[in-house]
Amino acid sequence: MMQLLDLTCETPEENLALDEALLDQAEAGGGPSEILRLWEMPVPCVVVGRSSRVAAEVDEPACRAAGVPVLRRCSGGAAVVAGPGCLMYSVVLGYQQYPELRALDRAHCYVLSVLLRAVSRLVPDVQLAGTSDLVRRDRKFSGNSLRCRREHLLYHGTVLYDFPLPWISRFLRHPPRQPAYRRQRAHAAFVDNVPVGKEALITSLRESWQATAMIPTWPRELVAQLVASRYSQAAWNLRL
Repeated sequence: MMQLLDLTCETPEENLALDEALLDQAEAGGGPSEILRLWEMPVPCVVVGRSSRVAAEVDEPACRAAGVPVLRRCSGGAAVVAGPGCLMYSVVLGYQQYPELRALDRAHCYVLSVLLRAVSRLVPDVQLAGTSDLVRRDRKFSGNSLRCRREHLLYHGTVLYDFPLPWISRFLRHPPRQPAYRRQRAHAAFVDNVPVGKEALITSLRESWQATAMIPTWPRELVAQLVASRYSQAAWNLRL
């Protein structure tokens, strides 16, 4: 049964650490194997992928001038700008229940089909595009990535619904890698908000995942350890 964690931590570092901690906890057998977490970054930040090269994807001087932190997540993919107006979701799934998800293309297809169904209930013309994007009228509003472990995976992503879109051009460079459907478009011509309300979106995601049981506790100590050892450290965030 999918369990729900509706929790935004106080800092961006804690929020990124919590996603990894939920995966670690499930892998260790100390927590639920099926989790939906819904949250939102409390302040603007840039989040790069596990293998992203910061200088190639991020305008670091602009970030420093604005006091916007550059952090690294545990999953792959390219840099994104997150903050208020961008709903974040995170799903942990176990291979015992979903053995077919060991194939990455099946994992993308399965999770994104649920996300697509949730958004399509609220607004028309929503489609999958590229490897792991959702678009409306050829404009991207959701980017997603995953992290695989031995017995579980973490799949998480963004849904822009009321996001200050100029932040994306301000803090990110033109991406060195991009899907063919982007057609070299600048950020301003490629990314858009999806016209849905936050609460309606949250309700639809909960219903689409059939996540009704609330998780009573979450791994606070593990989050603190990950923040101290990784997410607060330039050696991790700026390592590439």
